[in-house]
Amino acid sequence: MALVTEHSRHGNNPFRILSGWCRHGDVEQNVLALNVLLLGDRQSGRSSVGNALIGGEEFQTGTCISGTSMTTEHRLRSRNFQRYFRRQGAESDLVLRVVDTPPPMPRPKSVHELCPEGVHVLVLVVRADLPHNNTHLVEQVETLFGPEWRCHALLVLTHADHLKEAGLQPAGYLSQTSDWLRALAEGVEGGVLFLENSCDWPSIRGRPLRDRLLRLSARNHHRALTVRTEVSL
Repeated sequence: MALVTEHSRHGNNPFRILSGWCRHGDVEQNVLALNVLLLGDRQSGRSSVGNALIGGEEFQTGTCISGTSMTTEHRLRSRNFQRYFRRQGAESDLVLRVVDTPPPMPRPKSVHELCPEGVHVLVLVVRADLPHNNTHLVEQVETLFGPEWRCHALLVLTHADHLKEAGLQPAGYLSQTSDWLRALAEGVEGGVLFLENSCDWPSIRGRPLRDRLLRLSARNHHRALTVRTEVSL
């Protein structure tokens, strides 16, 4: 089936209409395309979170060697989830375009090149067992996107199985963690997700992650953040 994309004229509105032909004649399908940016330190679990979002093993994961991250360049992976949700009574596809970034922070021009329409959701990935790492994250994200970034962000705490081993519940952990991480958890509009570091969690947690992204973007009327390309990090 041949598909033709009709771009919206309303700014960076990510909704598109895909028109195609099938045995039953012409059909039209609503598509929501969201740009998602993964941010986090080395070995935080960014690539694993990206794999969970797109439901595959597209991002390289593994243990870094001599402090070097597995991710050394910006990587974009995408997937179309057909008939993922309903909007105004019609079934809509969800297209996730997920960008993994090399730590400590992405290059603004690279992000702009991959997401010229802007970034709809920021996923901040932090290891729950290493809460004192990456304390500069908030300052750098604000430098990249300005003060509105919190409305487009959610926090994912990986390696949450260590909390169980320590006998901590999520609420108890957040009340006892470092000041910067607690403030971050309280400040992001998308809330906090705890993910265990097990081999099966990407496939199990993929749908809840995508649903959380979709709700957060809808809360912002699917408006995208523009990266400040003039800054240098």
